[in-house]
Amino acid sequence: ATRRKLNPLVLRQVIFASFPTVCPIKDALLEYVDEPMDVDAAAGSASSSPPKATLPEVDCYLHLLVLIHLLDGKQHQRAMACANCVMQKLTAFNHRSLDPIAARCIFYFARSYELCNRLEDIRSFLFARLRTSTLRHDVEGQATILNLLLRNLLHFKLYEQASKLVSRSSFPDTAPNSEAARYMYYLGVIKAVQLDYSEAHKYLTQALRKAPQSTAIGFRQTVNKYSCVVQLLLGQIPDRAMFRQAELCIPMAPYFQLTQAVRSGDLTRFTAVVTQFHDRFSADQTYMLITRLRHNVIKAGVRMISVSYSRISMQDVAARLKLESAEDAEFVVAKCIRDGVIEATIDHTNGYMQSKETSDVYGTTEPQAAFHQRIRFCLEIHN
Repeated sequence: ATRRKLNPLVLRQVIFASFPTVCPIKDALLEYVDEPMDVDAAAGSASSSPPKATLPEVDCYLHLLVLIHLLDGKQHQRAMACANCVMQKLTAFNHRSLDPIAARCIFYFARSYELCNRLEDIRSFLFARLRTSTLRHDVEGQATILNLLLRNLLHFKLYEQASKLVSRSSFPDTAPNSEAARYMYYLGVIKAVQLDYSEAHKYLTQALRKAPQSTAIGFRQTVNKYSCVVQLLLGQIPDRAMFRQAELCIPMAPYFQLTQAVRSGDLTRFTAVVTQFHDRFSADQTYMLITRLRHNVIKAGVRMISVSYSRISMQDVAARLKLESAEDAEFVVAKCIRDGVIEATIDHTNGYMQSKETSDVYGTTEPQAAFHQRIRFCLEIHN
């Protein structure tokens, strides 16, 4: 609510009312705030009796308000200069009452550098602040800075360094839900890149559960995009209700088409969707994961062929899967048989695949294994 009311007139009134009449800090802060249109109101604000001294908490909070106002006004260079100023103040002070304000200041400090494409310049500073926050038992600051470091490393695709940072640091248990949701999201991205899709799906689900349900629409859209791709990589089909939500319908439209292509096992359709939405997937930073789905599409196609035909030649399999030769089809079918995707045999001499009779799945241990997997997943989320 406070952020929506910020404008040059309000900021100048608050600054004049919070600092002494002669104060270099006030003059420096006013340089970041444009002159208001209402000159009479500004003059009236200057006539109120100013205080004799200003508390450090008030000083840093007013710098934070000005920094947010500059970022909202897309004045990125001035915002970065203001952020440097407030970080110098926070480094000089050692008050525990400043910890909540300092956490927000560091967040917007990193945001200003990100908008100026200078994230790499603050990495060493963030590591130093993380060490300081940990030693001071500053829970909110520690959680915020750890998330900023993970965001910094993932921005430059330094997944191995991000994984080492996670393994050598501990996220505070009493951190706010907003920071916990961000941390779970970053862990999900790291695990997905490292091919640990089960863990990635678990962390992404936890991020969605901890995220605000009525706000943070952009965050939930991003997490759902990654969750959709990870579920496809796990061989699962995302729930259709995910794509029907009002705030997800349009952003998730390319991923809905991708899901349909993977489910149908149509390699041509999958390639067309990836080509059509290449720029969108690249902007979402999911393109690398989506390229791994090609084998899943082929497996889905082999499974459908196995159900439809009791015997089929490798030439026909290659034609249906749009593969280059019968040898490629034979290799793909052999891998699907080894992975347990289908139950069939290959006649190498005559060059055909012989499917076995479909048995009652409820007479096997597969339902028990699936039930056990879901129960274990629910217990891990609860714990």
